[in-house]
Amino acid sequence: MNVIEVLGQLLNITLVFSTALIFAALGGLFSERSGVVNIGLEGLMVSGAFAAAVVTDYAIQAGLEQSAPWIGLMAAAIYGVIFSLLHAVATITFRSDQTVVGVVINILALGLAIYLTRSLYNDSGQTTMLDFVFQKWAIPGLSSIPIIGKGLFNSYPTTYIALILAGISYFVLFRTPFGLRLRAVGEHPSSADTVGISVTKYRYIGVMLSGALAGLGGATITLTTTSSFAHNTISGQGFIALAALIFGKWNPLGVVGAAMFFGFAQALRNFAQLFEFSKQIPAEFYYMLPYVLTLVVLAGGIGRSNAPAALGEPYDPARR
Repeated sequence: MNVIEVLGQLLNITLVFSTALIFAALGGLFSERSGVVNIGLEGLMVSGAFAAAVVTDYAIQAGLEQSAPWIGLMAAAIYGVIFSLLHAVATITFRSDQTVVGVVINILALGLAIYLTRSLYNDSGQTTMLDFVFQKWAIPGLSSIPIIGKGLFNSYPTTYIALILAGISYFVLFRTPFGLRLRAVGEHPSSADTVGISVTKYRYIGVMLSGALAGLGGATITLTTTSSFAHNTISGQGFIALAALIFGKWNPLGVVGAAMFFGFAQALRNFAQLFEFSKQIPAEFYYMLPYVLTLVVLAGGIGRSNAPAALGEPYDPARR
């Protein structure tokens, strides 16, 4: 295997691990740009992973093999929205502590997913292995480009969708009236309310978009790499996505770069173990690498990140 092939494969594996993080971090971006902290990204990803596995399985049984992964992907987004509504009602309508509610969402989503999995699959700890999941799409012509072609243009369809959504998110947030209003309620909700912008409406929309996108992130893992759902399918990716959001400074393009960085850390963990020298290093070192890098990056960069001014602050129209 020559250097070009190694780099191409490493880039490809990086994109595989980055895709779920991009989806989830973009979800957190919309929520936090509207002023609502979303610690519950992990739980929303769990919900999406569970829904995708179950719905895809039932779609396959119904004879919809070729479209089953797409049906599962849509189900994950819908289920993520449902869970995000719990977060929205508690934090926006009842003005509960946003961090506490996010932690509750994480616990509730995982517990419910495990319970439903055991109920639907004869007390099994995981869903049935899916025979039909997403396969990599090689784009003709572009996939033959050295390094970039093998790495970027020979990827799962969910990777292309995530990158396209990142570009759309940037345009929506910074080039449309909707994006301006969403950012306004996250920066100065009382001023936005004064000029007729509904803080409640836009915060609900932000949190619901968060649920849909994080659900897609969870579904991506189920429908590309694991082919099933179990209690450990989403093992900390939601928190890494939250770190990518902070490291990316609440900007869609920055989020993609940060997600790629953390994806690279996970890819390096898997890729390095293929070589002979890795046998001299304890496997635990590779498994902790993404989380150590997360701590290092946040410790070094969080002080230079500017969060939305009203992030985490419940808004009471009666006190404006």
